[in-house]
Amino acid sequence: MGGVLTGFAIIAAIIAVGYLVGRARILGDGAPYVLSRLVFFVLSPCLLFTVLAGADIHVLFSLSLGVGAVSSLVSIAIFALIAVFVFRRRLGETVIGSLAAGYVNANNIGIPVAVYVFGDPALSAPVLLFQLLVLAPVALTLLDIATTGSTSFTRILLGPIRNPLIIASVLGVLVSLTGLELPDPVIEPLRIIGAAAVPVVLVGFGISLHGRRPLAAGSGRRDVVVASFVKLAMMPLVAWGVATLLGLDGELLRAAVVLAALPSAQNVFNYAQRYGIGETVARDTVLITTFGSLPVLLAIALITS
Repeated sequence: MGGVLTGFAIIAAIIAVGYLVGRARILGDGAPYVLSRLVFFVLSPCLLFTVLAGADIHVLFSLSLGVGAVSSLVSIAIFALIAVFVFRRRLGETVIGSLAAGYVNANNIGIPVAVYVFGDPALSAPVLLFQLLVLAPVALTLLDIATTGSTSFTRILLGPIRNPLIIASVLGVLVSLTGLELPDPVIEPLRIIGAAAVPVVLVGFGISLHGRRPLAAGSGRRDVVVASFVKLAMMPLVAWGVATLLGLDGELLRAAVVLAALPSAQNVFNYAQRYGIGETVARDTVLITTFGSLPVLLAIALITS
């Protein structure tokens, strides 16, 4: 699992740079807001389009997609039930906490882990596909409803269509389905812009950590603890059970469980920033699961080797 350690070391270093940037106030007080909008509207759409457009369609729609979907939905449902009936959270807070519990970092960490550990970056593509084409549209529509205070059939229908992340994902899948070969003057600028998404997200996350203490009183730490437990403990177990039922074994079984054990995605924090809801819960859960997932991943490697 040297690749996992390498991937986490790289990520931690970039987050540390962001923390130092925030501490030195190099980018000013508006940096988190500006960076989050840059990532949401420009960088991430380019990255998602190029990743999905270049993915093998047979890998995208494999059994791994079913494992990722079920384990994610079960984890989200567990947190949502606790948030609504025990914590009495509102819609927006429930959505962000649920995403933190079941939306894995299949991009920033998943792709490096897939490369370093399994030698195949496409293994994380099915999880990315489900999250971007199913989870993200539903979650972002609900967040839009939570922030506007009203909804309509037209708003629900048009919400996903207006979202740059979803538009880019759909276009990427269409390119993969049709086998369309885009010329270099078209695809290369998108690749270059998209390559900035991961470091900018991590730097922005590091900036957000300055001046804040995780699990502080009044920060929604019950939500953070529950979301982190569901993400790190329950989601990998569900993935293992579903993968076994579907007949996956060997490297495919191991990959499915490892992907489910990945930490919460920084995109959850990006969504929270974008809508101004549950930012502390998202930030703390991402931080705790990022560090907490390492021993979980090492344990999975030992058990499944």
